Amino acid sequence: MIIGIDMGGTHIDGAIIANGKILKTIKNTTDRDDLFKTIWTTLQELIKDIDKCQIARIHLSTTVSTNALVENKVSKVGMIVQSGPGRNYDFSAAGDQVEFIAGYVDHRGVVVKEVAEREISTIKDNFTKSAMEAIGIVSKFCTRNPGHEKQIAQMLGDHFDTVTMGHSLSGRLNFPRRVHTTYLNAAVSRTFRDFADNMEKSLKKEGINVPVHILKADGGTMDLDTAKTKPVETILSGPAASFMGLSALFSENTDGILLDIGGTTTDIFFLAHGVPLFEPLGISIGKHKTLIRAIYSTSIGLGGDSYVRVENNNLRIGPHRTGRPIAFGGAHLTPTDAMVALGKLEAIGKEQAVAALTKLAKQLKLSIQETANKILDEMVSLIKERVDAALAAINARPVYTIKELLEGKEVQPQFINIIGGPAKILAPLLAEKFHLKVKYPQEYAVANAIGAALAKPTIEINMHVDTQRRILSVPEVAVYETVEQDYCLASAQNRALEIVTDAALKLGAAKDNIEAEIVESNSFNMVRGFSKASKNIRVRAQTTPGLIYTLKG
Repeated sequence: MIIGIDMGGTHIDGAIIANGKILKTIKNTTDRDDLFKTIWTTLQELIKDIDKCQIARIHLSTTVSTNALVENKVSKVGMIVQSGPGRNYDFSAAGDQVEFIAGYVDHRGVVVKEVAEREISTIKDNFTKSAMEAIGIVSKFCTRNPGHEKQIAQMLGDHFDTVTMGHSLSGRLNFPRRVHTTYLNAAVSRTFRDFADNMEKSLKKEGINVPVHILKADGGTMDLDTAKTKPVETILSGPAASFMGLSALFSENTDGILLDIGGTTTDIFFLAHGVPLFEPLGISIGKHKTLIRAIYSTSIGLGGDSYVRVENNNLRIGPHRTGRPIAFGGAHLTPTDAMVALGKLEAIGKEQAVAALTKLAKQLKLSIQETANKILDEMVSLIKERVDAALAAINARPVYTIKELLEGKEVQPQFINIIGGPAKILAPLLAEKFHLKVKYPQEYAVANAIGAALAKPTIEINMHVDTQRRILSVPEVAVYETVEQDYCLASAQNRALEIVTDAALKLGAAKDNIEAEIVESNSFNMVRGFSKASKNIRVRAQTTPGLIYTLKG
């Protein structure tokens, strides 16, 4: 038995799944002032009359990290950056205080200049005086040799709440993205750790001792302990749950559009030949370009609870949410109120919703019914506008999926699959606007929780082998091995598959449900004088996102 919980900006969804069947679902309102209480009360309601001994694991999709960044409720971060010679980058946005230090490691991992310990001691004192709570440490070629990062972290000791080292987050080579990823990880660490600790304490109090997993931006999961050290990967956990829910409830093999229309936002995804599009380098969070693997998605501030009003004689919807719909006790008009007024949705406050629509109708010089239909038509038009813009951007560059680069591919959607509270009501309007077949599943209102429950663990590793130095390194999982000088690409590929499979097992993956694959591999001859001296081998391997099992029925 698996429990899935998805906490969105408006609602929290829960589902219990056993043996491929959905046993129970729930939908509650999110209390933004107490997110943890929201999750826990939903969990208690879900497990009522359920044998706790049958619970195998709990999967969460949470907006804790994302909200911390959006609301700027993050730790004060001091960054220590060892850039070495070369281009100077502007990292002013990557930390509250950024210090550049001497010393460097070259691109092969050879120490050219040691860390100046006195310099680190001074920076440590300055950070303490400035009340820095978390520290990020990044050396340009830390993926080739993390020695300097580890040395600096040891010198800082236990004086700060969190210390994040760049090499631990990704083995990819991209110095600017690594700096920003490290900053974000340090910034949200305390917030996420508090959330995780409270969750563990509450589960213990209830006598539930099972693994807890968190959804990542790539549609996979990681265990709670790993998430405490890499909380940056839980950013965009919500859209990941949306996508996995759509994957669990639909099976496709052509190009398509996937929509999750919630109360606050609409998340948009695309399929190419039935496979999700992927961010090849990493997602961007505001000003921060990162190394975080993610399914391609775009969001619009538009949902069932978006604020509806007239501005300059024009109807406006969103992007803000000001509270519940009037029909459900709120103070401002929303698309949900339009649905209630049209009789498409039941609500106790229908009379109040109609009264609010009457005022808006007078401003627009329309009937109540025309006004309600206009609101829904405008909502659908805004979704199509964003979808069209996203498609144009996607088709103007190489198309990447979770599995491969599709050379010359142009995404041409043949269908729309939709989930979320308003899915059933908006489906015919979307079909008319897009001129495409639109489908929604029976469990459209709680699909995110289903997706969270069924997502399996994922991981990507980046291996580097330098046969001259006889070193094999995989920074993501702290694997550092000695190899022979005649080590070849085939041996590296086999070892990479072993390492990524073992890492997935440690994250909680089932041995018979791991899809490990080589994504990229290269071997370069390193020449000294006029003869081949050694090889530089690079291999990237991953376990792909997917479902623990297929739903029955």
